[in-house]
Amino acid sequence: MTKRRHRRHSIPFKRMIVEAYFNGTALNALSVEYDLCRHLIRTWIEKYENGEFDTETEQSEQIPEYEARIAALERLVGRQALEIEFLKTARRRTPAKNKENSSIVTGPPASQSDEDVN
Repeated sequence: MTKRRHRRHSIPFKRMIVEAYFNGTALNALSVEYDLCRHLIRTWIEKYENGEFDTETEQSEQIPEYEARIAALERLVGRQALEIEFLKTARRRTPAKNKENSSIVTGPPASQSDEDVN
């Protein structure tokens, strides 16, 4: 008896095998044609009947939506990185204010009263 290597099969492939079985192809014929263990095909049939292949299909259909969302977020991060770099450059170019020469504004000048005028 030869040892078979562990292989992974896609959901569409598994579905194709199960549907061929349901359409009348013998289990032994599928096993020989695709070099699969009959027990594995039976397992796939059971999972197919339980609807387990459907949820994976639904999840795989969401992948393009997720990829589009990721791309949009990457563009947003890129724009924000450019804005941050621009602001850092602008800050370096702005001359620093000297705190010693600054003055404090206390309000409007005092108005003269009638007593001061005389």
